[in-house]
Amino acid sequence: MSSPDTALASIQARIATAAARAHRDPAEIRLVAVSKKNPPEKIRELFDQGQTVFGESRVQEALPKIPLLPASAEWHFIGHLQTNKVRKALPHFTLFHGVDNIDVATQMDRIAADLDLRPRVCLEVNVSGENTKFGFSPDALRAAWDQILALPRLQVAGLMTMAPYDDNPENARPFFAALRTLRDELATSAVPLHDLSMGMSGDFEAAIAEGATIVRIGSALFGERLA
Repeated sequence: MSSPDTALASIQARIATAAARAHRDPAEIRLVAVSKKNPPEKIRELFDQGQTVFGESRVQEALPKIPLLPASAEWHFIGHLQTNKVRKALPHFTLFHGVDNIDVATQMDRIAADLDLRPRVCLEVNVSGENTKFGFSPDALRAAWDQILALPRLQVAGLMTMAPYDDNPENARPFFAALRTLRDELATSAVPLHDLSMGMSGDFEAAIAEGATIVRIGSALFGERLA
C-alpha cells in the first residue's frame, strides 16, 4: 500500500481531475477520510499531511479517538445513528450524514434543544431501494419533508446516499443523478440543500460527475480494514 501522504495526494489529484471533467471547481468538493476501524495513530498520519475531516460510524468507537487527535480535526458521523446514542454523539460531530428516518430526526431535535445545539444533518436516501441499506425512500422523504423542516433545531444541509456496489463505477451514476434530482426538487431559497454526500473509494469520480459536494473515502486512503 502507498504511504498516507502519497495516498492522500493521489486522491486529491483524482478529485481535481474529476471536477475538471465535470467543469466544476475542486474547491466545491470536501473529502471526508473514513477513519472508522482505524487507530488514532493512522488518523494522525493523515492529519499531519493536511487532511482535517474524518468520518466515523460507531459512537462507541469514535468517542475515545476524538480527544487523541488535535482539536482542529473535524468529525462527521457517517453511519446509522441509533436513537439511544444521540445524546452521546451530538456534541462531537459537525455533520451527521446518515439521518435515515423521522424518529432519529425527531430525537436529535429534542436532545439538541436540551444541549443547546443546532446539529447539521444530511438526510440519507435509499435511492436504489436495496433492503440492506438504511434511508428514506424518495417518496417517504417527500411525505416527511414538512415534518422535518418543522424541527427547529435541525439544520438540514443536504442529502446523502450510497450506490449499489458495482465493479463498473459508471453504473452508479444513475443513482447519484437521482439524488441530485431529488435535492433540486426539495431545495428552496430558505433550505438550499447545498450538500450532496455521495461517492466512496470505488465510485467517487462518478459521484463528482453527478454533483457530489462531499465524498467519503476510506480504503483508498487507509487501506482495507478488518471486518
